[in-house]
Amino acid sequence: MCKVLVIGGGASGMFAAIWAARNGHSVTLYERNEKAGKKLFITGKGRCNLTNACDMDTLFSSVVSNSRFLYSSFYGFTNQDLIEFFEEIGVRTKTERGGRIFPASDHSSDVIRGLLQELGRLNVEIIFHARVKELETRNGAFYQLVLSDGKKIRGDACIVATGGLSYPVTGSTGDGYRFARGLGHQVTPCLPSLVPIEVKEPWIQELMGLSLKNVRAAVFDGKKKLYEDFGEMLFTHYGVSGPLILSASSYIGRKLSEKAASGGTLRLEIDLKPALDMEALDRRVLRDFEENQNRQFKNSLGKLFPAKLIPVITELSGIMPEKKVHVISKEERLRFVKLIKGFPLTLTRLRDYDEAIITKGGVKTKEIDPGTMESKLIKGVYFAGEVLDLDGLTGGFNLQIAWSTAFAAGNNISSGDRGYRQ
Repeated sequence: MCKVLVIGGGASGMFAAIWAARNGHSVTLYERNEKAGKKLFITGKGRCNLTNACDMDTLFSSVVSNSRFLYSSFYGFTNQDLIEFFEEIGVRTKTERGGRIFPASDHSSDVIRGLLQELGRLNVEIIFHARVKELETRNGAFYQLVLSDGKKIRGDACIVATGGLSYPVTGSTGDGYRFARGLGHQVTPCLPSLVPIEVKEPWIQELMGLSLKNVRAAVFDGKKKLYEDFGEMLFTHYGVSGPLILSASSYIGRKLSEKAASGGTLRLEIDLKPALDMEALDRRVLRDFEENQNRQFKNSLGKLFPAKLIPVITELSGIMPEKKVHVISKEERLRFVKLIKGFPLTLTRLRDYDEAIITKGGVKTKEIDPGTMESKLIKGVYFAGEVLDLDGLTGGFNLQIAWSTAFAAGNNISSGDRGYRQ
């Protein structure tokens, strides 16, 4: 039996502690907040999207950074294993659109309660209001934790599950990156991900609150397409958000941040009618125009767009709002059709960490054993969850990364971790 010290009482920390304890180890969990699971509590708008019921190929393709690193951990503890685990501890689950798995109660508090009850059953000690200052090593292996009050705690193994930088109000302040650097690890540059994006156009405020479903979005750097997908998005007072945009931020965030640093931008084009090609859309517009030929242009678009969008798209079209439809030229109409297929916005910067679901970047995965999550540099130190350079799309994929890496860490601590500290 090893004495295992876990830093962080979030999803990955609690889960790693459970599996270390189930393997017979003595486990103490250190949490800087007054309670565990603060970020888990707000996940999925308080409903907690636990994982996704997709097949393994989809699971891997939904990981944006370093998906190959997760091969052992994803197969070692699958999304189906996760569902069975929660059913086993009394948290019933349900499947919703897109394969998203939620607790049947729709309350994240039930997920946290289930994890805490299991920790209690396994006699895991949880120390709240405990801020870890540093990890100390001897002879290339973990030796002890040093708390902010100077107290030192000896241990045979340490699991770093401190999260990233997103939602800092929940306690994610990047401590794990500091610990990793102190041990000699490289930390890849971090930035907010699954986060809304600001735009340059001042008229964006006129669209605030407008949600668009079934649109296609593409992001360009000059002529180079960086991202394209289909789905739902939302306009805000500062820019764009919603599932389609959050996913885009995962792929274009680093490039946009580089551009922003030098005053540059990226271009977003929204296809408002992706089910129709240019010719079909032109026929549709022409039919609407014929039905409204004696009306003003601005009053002829009610069947094409939501009311909030009409004044903006009218202005961008270059067609005078009061112009009678029957005198609109073919050239003007074709330009209008082109606008509908490529509604333009200028992306300027990502929103900050306090609006980001996750952090992109983290402890370099090449320095971590993918089968056990143990550091390749320091024996007896393990990393799990968002602190690693791993991130996925929305839909439960990031929590599956947390569960699977935490299982690998907690389940692979062995008696071999003893003796390094002698």
